[in-house]
Amino acid sequence: MDYLELAHHAVREAGKRGAHAAEAYIIDSRSLLVEVADQAVETLKFANDTGVGVRVVTADGRVGFAFATDIAVPSLAAIVGQAIANSAGTFPDRHNLLPPPAGELPRLKLLDPAIAAAPVEDKIALAKAVEAAARGADARVKRTERCVYEDAEYGVALANSHGLAVAYRAGYCGLYGVVLAEEDGDVQAGMGLGYARDLAALDAGDVGREAAREACLLLGAKETGTVKAAVVLPPYVATNFLSVLIPALGADAVQKGRSLFADKVGRKVASPLLSLIDDGRLDGGIATAPVDGEGVATRRTELIGGGVLNGFLYNTYTASRGGAASTGNGVRPSFRSMPEVGATNIFLAAGETPRDALIAGVRDGLYVTSVMGMHTANPISGEFSVGVTGVWIKDGEFTQPVRGVAIAGNILDILGEVDAVGDDLRFFGSQGAPTLRIGKITISGA
Repeated sequence: MDYLELAHHAVREAGKRGAHAAEAYIIDSRSLLVEVADQAVETLKFANDTGVGVRVVTADGRVGFAFATDIAVPSLAAIVGQAIANSAGTFPDRHNLLPPPAGELPRLKLLDPAIAAAPVEDKIALAKAVEAAARGADARVKRTERCVYEDAEYGVALANSHGLAVAYRAGYCGLYGVVLAEEDGDVQAGMGLGYARDLAALDAGDVGREAAREACLLLGAKETGTVKAAVVLPPYVATNFLSVLIPALGADAVQKGRSLFADKVGRKVASPLLSLIDDGRLDGGIATAPVDGEGVATRRTELIGGGVLNGFLYNTYTASRGGAASTGNGVRPSFRSMPEVGATNIFLAAGETPRDALIAGVRDGLYVTSVMGMHTANPISGEFSVGVTGVWIKDGEFTQPVRGVAIAGNILDILGEVDAVGDDLRFFGSQGAPTLRIGKITISGA
């Protein structure tokens, strides 16, 4: 089935029915999830999802949207008609625009045919290998919460009445495991994970051993008192803090007065050691694509450079409203929604300090292994308070595992206190970070 031709058909149909401008977005996706525990398959799930979303814009800027899972030609007329009918209930807005063609696009390697070609049995074996590696890494790992293999492949076709026409296919695969270590009645969980565009890049042994290491590291954890000390955030934990930054860096939040970064462009907002980048064309990135969800070419955007805020993420609507150019960040969770502002491959850039040297430079501090409650952080004020677990560092060496403590403050203050950035940038899905060391903050204990 030629999805791009179907998208063109929907656009032409909208024009015949009087739409000033129209867009059709079609996606077909299939995915696999394998979950094992105790070397037995507990979940084996195949899923398919195909549909079309149609957006129309009237001459006075009213928007109508409709979607359906039936994308056959006879059904498209009804979808277009519903979108046009829906536009009658919206308000005029001159910033409701559709983008022009993106021009020449780069050739990106987005799909590894080996993922689809590999037998399901091989994928089950990968999930089992994660568990086996975790159990074999340390005898204290005695239980498995879950070990998972998953993959997805999807095709996108997008056309609009300005002549835009783009189609591409992409996919990814990944492994993760959560295991439990036990010693003297104490039970601790650890997680390992790895995602990639290519099947050959997955390493079940590494993922399993990481899960075991993280679980065993916390055995015997004790509470501690309140102290002001250094804090080290490894890559996975550092990416948790991006959940506060990303919404605040969207132009929609800024324009609604709901961002802690409003009115701060050109000002220092973080340590000069920090740079935050969104790159929709990152080689091997899980969110890499030639265009965003409305057909604007993706690009690399340095949001924070050397601690200074350079700008925000824009889609076509917020760019028009803000007198800016779209940064190619009109993301689309599915065909069921219109483009929103969102990140692609977003990451804190690597620094120059080796991880071991960064930790060796800590006289007294906490190496944080997990944070709890980051979802409660306020993206408007930047205030947060999270529970953490970790391992105490004394004179550059790991000593006592720690639990039952919390760190709180303002995200901008925390970013401003970063005094070392590791050279170990690592991605977790589409978000990445290196190890960060924060000079001194209050760690609240019992």
